[in-house]
Amino acid sequence: MFIIVRKDLSKTLNWNIGSVMAQACHVSTAVLHTTRDHANTIAYLNDTKNMHKVVLETKNAGSLEKLEEALAGHEIPTYKWIEQPENIPTALATMPIGERSPEVKAIFKKYCSLYR
Repeated sequence: MFIIVRKDLSKTLNWNIGSVMAQACHVSTAVLHTTRDHANTIAYLNDTKNMHKVVLETKNAGSLEKLEEALAGHEIPTYKWIEQPENIPTALATMPIGERSPEVKAIFKKYCSLYR
């Protein structure tokens, strides 16, 4: 499972780390709920001792949108969190996707890096 948050939330918009972490929690919970009937999610949730998540960062709302579009092009189910009442897209998470194709790896490499 991949969780991607916008780096500019903390660097430019001055959100504190707790607020940014909350965005990651919101989006990961939402993607699991919306894909709860998919075989990958069922297997992921049935093996809680071996859950694996990678938290990545992307530059801003524009790069988050491009990432979402690129993943959709490879039919990777995602959920984008829109924080309210600000109506700001803050994070994106993939359904648990298991093995990644070289094309999907290239998408993450193009738009993301490990969250720091």
